[in-house]
Amino acid sequence: PACATPVTDGMKVFTRSPKAVAAQKGVMEFLLINHPLDCPICDQGSECELQDVALTYGSDVSKYSESKRVLPSKDFGPLIGGDMTRCIHCTRCVRFGIEIAGVYELGTIGRGEHMEIGTFVQHSLSSELSGNIIDLCPVGALTSKPFRYVARAWELIQRDSVAPHDCVGSNLHVHVKRDRVVRVVPRENEEINETWLSDRDRFSYEGLNSEERVQTPMIKVEGGWQETDWETALHRAVDGLKQIGSDDIGALASPLSTLEELYLLQKLMREIGCGNIDHRLKQTDFSDQEEAPLFPWLGQAIGDLERNDAVLLIGADVCSDQPIIGHRLRKAALSGGKISSVNPADFSYHFPQLASRVSKSMLTELVAIAKALLDKTGKTAPEGFAALSQGVEVADTHKQIAELLLSGQSASILMGEAAINDTQFSAIRSIATLIAELSDSRPGYLPAGGNGAGAWQAGALPHRKAGGRPASVNGKNIAQMLQSDMKAYLLLNTEPETDCADAGAAREAMEKAQFVVSLNSYSSDAVMAYADVILPVAPFTETSGTFVNAEGRWQSFEGVVPPLGDSRPAWKVLRVLGNLFNCDGFDFVESSEVLAELSTMAGDISMDNSISWRCPESLGSAAEYSMPAAYAGDGIVRRAESLQAVAQSRV
Repeated sequence: PACATPVTDGMKVFTRSPKAVAAQKGVMEFLLINHPLDCPICDQGSECELQDVALTYGSDVSKYSESKRVLPSKDFGPLIGGDMTRCIHCTRCVRFGIEIAGVYELGTIGRGEHMEIGTFVQHSLSSELSGNIIDLCPVGALTSKPFRYVARAWELIQRDSVAPHDCVGSNLHVHVKRDRVVRVVPRENEEINETWLSDRDRFSYEGLNSEERVQTPMIKVEGGWQETDWETALHRAVDGLKQIGSDDIGALASPLSTLEELYLLQKLMREIGCGNIDHRLKQTDFSDQEEAPLFPWLGQAIGDLERNDAVLLIGADVCSDQPIIGHRLRKAALSGGKISSVNPADFSYHFPQLASRVSKSMLTELVAIAKALLDKTGKTAPEGFAALSQGVEVADTHKQIAELLLSGQSASILMGEAAINDTQFSAIRSIATLIAELSDSRPGYLPAGGNGAGAWQAGALPHRKAGGRPASVNGKNIAQMLQSDMKAYLLLNTEPETDCADAGAAREAMEKAQFVVSLNSYSSDAVMAYADVILPVAPFTETSGTFVNAEGRWQSFEGVVPPLGDSRPAWKVLRVLGNLFNCDGFDFVESSEVLAELSTMAGDISMDNSISWRCPESLGSAAEYSMPAAYAGDGIVRRAESLQAVAQSRV
């Protein structure tokens, strides 16, 4: 077919010649023989490629009078519906799995009229990019289950946004019906997500309409909850925090928050004399934070990943945590890129690896690779490394990884969330940077959340202010806060009992605190138990804001629907809190004014991942790695019912 014919030099294509038109009409006649007249009830109606082509090339009378073929619907899982009677056997879905996703889940069985598309052994689709076959299917054979029978295309309003769930910042088209988000599809951006979208970004919108959404400010009175107006709730929050000394207040923020929200939160805290603020909710090792880069970034553009000819992944479950990054690395591998990894668990990659090491002590594995590099390059080991590496055995795999990095003209070393959250992260970072220097590779990070890089730039840290400027006095990091019996907490878009590395300690700290203010779109039994004031704030679809992705790109967006109920954008709530605390510089009218102020501090921030050599004291002992639950990264995703059904099916 034309769609699968490679373009060659000097090719001439005629699409309107009598021969071409006759062939097109003939193909349409065959396609319509068995295709059912489901258009009035088919979700693909008005977006169907077959409808469009039939209008141009089809006939209103068929030469065939036999009964149409009917096939039973197939269960492809909670996300994708399979009405296979409508299938025209274009095999786009099959080719997507083989050529793009790297997961051979769909295939063809039978020939001619008996041909069927299906999965092997009738299992559900498990690829993190599986939802893209909905967009690729030219008919209504593969449709979105959560969107089924919700709306017709002409009833929808399309607005643009940015995905908040990972560091890629995929571009979105958000489809709205009557001020309610009912569908999300990819917005083409060749530099970021191309034309693809991860299932998490595509289907998480269900969480926006969760029954756990908070729509009205609430205060706790004598152990019971009362709905109230904004003025009363805000004054209650301010009065409660004022009764506690600034040194005993801690602020925890989710990297799901926008740049504007994070900047105003840290500005508010520092204006009231408190530096206890952190967004690194899953991190456990902070010993080298003073030497850390001004913000963790990929070290290159996202699109450049596919042009790497050697990549070492360290604690990076890219196909699960950042599926689009995994897709880019697959393209690199298919182009001859040599990919290797050091991980605490056997992560499932959809691309070939030439070498891999799996060990709970990633540090020991990296020291062995660095040792192999020193042997191969003849370079001098930095101070302290000889003593550190004494007794570390260099295996053939370590030597192979070293050779792969040295053979590459464009090589990268990427540290993922499992490395960043490791109890030995500072040592891992030091050795990974040494490996990068010895192999002339680029060190890079895959930060957590949609705005992990932006949180560093906004100053949501205890030791740095906006733009990476050092704080005059360091506050407490999250681990220190949870261990210090803080008397009050201000929570922004986070539920510590599920978002923090030590969930049990986080919940205990919240319950021990005298006063807790939660700025969140959701409530839960746990939040209702420990919070004293709940201020309903708008999620990313209901507010304007900015996310900074892994390549350091600032992407601003507008709200696509009005805030639900009486909720308000978090940046507005923080602005009013600043006014009630009599803080200077909180006279913002638009979020763009907040962004403009931050831009003067962080607009030209240094993009440099290099750090000074700091030899780890010892190899230490690594903690056992616990695989995080699928689709549990933030409050929106945790409340998306279809994604949670997928997560349950993988247990």
